[in-house]
Amino acid sequence: MIEPRILQRATIVGSVLQVVWVLIGHFFPAVRGYANMFLFGGMMISALAGYLYAVDYASGFGRGILGGAIAGGVSALIGIALSVLLGDMPFAMLALDTAISVVTGAAGGFWGQIAARMQGRTPKT
Repeated sequence: MIEPRILQRATIVGSVLQVVWVLIGHFFPAVRGYANMFLFGGMMISALAGYLYAVDYASGFGRGILGGAIAGGVSALIGIALSVLLGDMPFAMLALDTAISVVTGAAGGFWGQIAARMQGRTPKT
């Protein structure tokens, strides 16, 4: 149901971007404090990870959404854990922010499947 290699690639891309985003927020506090830009940036990275999974797998909405949720959630968990370790975020926010990123990863998976269909890719069975 889930393609491990594609999931791994999407998760690695998302994780690297999350780590870079956390480091930018750590060294430039204005990013962290300006109108929740830090949270929204992390959510968009999770959505991108979900999108990358679904557009590459092109295997239907259910599978794209599930894989996107996993890719977005795992990559966000890594970034948020680093943010907690750096002292930029309280530990209590770990579960909530990860759950939010799971949802945005699922949304990215949905739009990734739409993009795959627009490119003419057919669902794999």
